[in-house]
Amino acid sequence: MLDSRKKTFFNYSDAVEEKRLRNTAIVVPTYNAGRNWPALRAALDQQGLESGQILIVDSDSRDGSDRFAKDAGYQFVRIPKSSFRHGATRQMAAQRVPWAEFLVFLTQDAIPCGRHAIGNLVGAFADPEVGATYGRQIPRPEANAIEAHARLFNYPAVSSVKNLESREAFGFRATFFSNSFAAYRREALDEVGGFPNVIVSEEVSAVARMLLAGWRIAYQADAEVIHSHPMALLNEFSRYFDIAVHHSREKWIMDEFGHVGGEGALFILSELRYLTNNAIHLIPLAMLKNATKWLGYQTGLREAYLPLWAKRRLSAQKSFWRDHAPLSLVESRSIKLVDEHPPALAQSVKSAHP
Repeated sequence: MLDSRKKTFFNYSDAVEEKRLRNTAIVVPTYNAGRNWPALRAALDQQGLESGQILIVDSDSRDGSDRFAKDAGYQFVRIPKSSFRHGATRQMAAQRVPWAEFLVFLTQDAIPCGRHAIGNLVGAFADPEVGATYGRQIPRPEANAIEAHARLFNYPAVSSVKNLESREAFGFRATFFSNSFAAYRREALDEVGGFPNVIVSEEVSAVARMLLAGWRIAYQADAEVIHSHPMALLNEFSRYFDIAVHHSREKWIMDEFGHVGGEGALFILSELRYLTNNAIHLIPLAMLKNATKWLGYQTGLREAYLPLWAKRRLSAQKSFWRDHAPLSLVESRSIKLVDEHPPALAQSVKSAHP
């Protein structure tokens, strides 16, 4: 009798998981993804989804990425490279799969590990209060110690769940999230207005609004992708310039969750300990990289005082600046949404998710 009950329970659980996967769409923005394609397709094809549940949004690749996607039977949308925007393009993709209750976003160089990476990721939605979840990113085998530490620091081996109260313990880090490997409950994403049209870090804006609205955010350590890459100093500068532009224009996030200064110090101390034990000769390079990041970030915070040509030169998101006037500091829907009475907003939506 006991064995029979156990069997029934596990069958029910499997059925629930299968239904969740049937209601899941995977969105992968690509640009010249040819060198990643064999590993990416092999990983996606073993996740238990139909090929039509995978949507490739390609930014006018020239390496045959469109042919690879179509041969795999995936849905395919081509957009001009100049029209790609981190938030707006993903929002467009979400609207292309209206049947999906759960939306998984991957970058083209994030390769799922094992057959259950996607299933484990969306498994977080078994909790009806979870609005979004992100998985663990592990360094590629050939990563050096600097590259590896960044992944180990940000993506630990233990799962966790955050809510609005988590800001008391984690501050700004309560909003940490990555669309390189993430999933959203459509209901929650739609409730907060979808992804805003920001320069980068659209996921941080969306997750911060979800937390304010009473949703929970999960980190699934058992859902893994291989995702890391080396970054030249100039690219580090541009990346952190863009992050700071996002922070300066989405100032409400720091008003609600605190500033980021303490996080940088914790990262540097952790990196020094890791490199001392694993690759002490890389410490000078690591310090140079950190100084470059700091300079890029500080410059980005002051982007309102820079001419448009300088922003285009310093930023990695060149096309973003074609849409945005150089002195416009209030761009996204997020500011309007939260600035109009943030406590009332959080309380009213929270009542719907006790």
